[in-house]
Amino acid sequence: MSDPSAYAFPTSGSSRLSTASSIYTDNRHTPQTRNKSLLERNLNRTKGAEVGLSSFAFLFSEMIQYAQKRVNGIQDLERKLNEFGYRVGLRMLELLVWRDRNPKREVRVLSILYFIHTALWKGLFGKQADSLEKSTENEDEFMISDNEPVLTKYISVPRELSQLNCNAFLAGVVEAILDSAQFSARVTAHTVPIDGFPLRTTILIKFEKDVLARDELLK
Repeated sequence: MSDPSAYAFPTSGSSRLSTASSIYTDNRHTPQTRNKSLLERNLNRTKGAEVGLSSFAFLFSEMIQYAQKRVNGIQDLERKLNEFGYRVGLRMLELLVWRDRNPKREVRVLSILYFIHTALWKGLFGKQADSLEKSTENEDEFMISDNEPVLTKYISVPRELSQLNCNAFLAGVVEAILDSAQFSARVTAHTVPIDGFPLRTTILIKFEKDVLARDELLK
């Protein structure tokens, strides 16, 4: 994707089908047998279903445009994307737990991080994250890295927005998961390129002191 602010997509009118006509001209299309709406579908039946990357990229670009019109500056835009991601994370945790045949509450820091590194990433992107590391400098910091993040695969940030990291959305998702599981933390996204992976993104997780103190008691 190029500059997010440059996107403009045409809209088209939607065609409507008369409900009455459908019912009386074809007995198969009765109110009892019509297709269920998205909200009525069984959540387990959609497990493993995939969304086209182009469709996702279109939706994400629209989100960026929406946020750009309501913020002032890069930090404000990242904060807005983080808020969007937080809302998704709250629902994503509920969905993942619902689909797990043997759900359990994680009570250890490493356990919840492993859950995010594997289950969350697979639920969102169809693969687990590339690495889970603990900071060698700060005891309260952990890092989850993705060498080829899907969110920014088609995003080209213009020079004047070079400090923008749209994976702030993903950081919001992770922060919501942690907050919901009672692991308060500050989560931010950082671009950390390495050879062969120029878009490599690291999600930096900095836990609150009480979380680490509780984890120490559980050892």
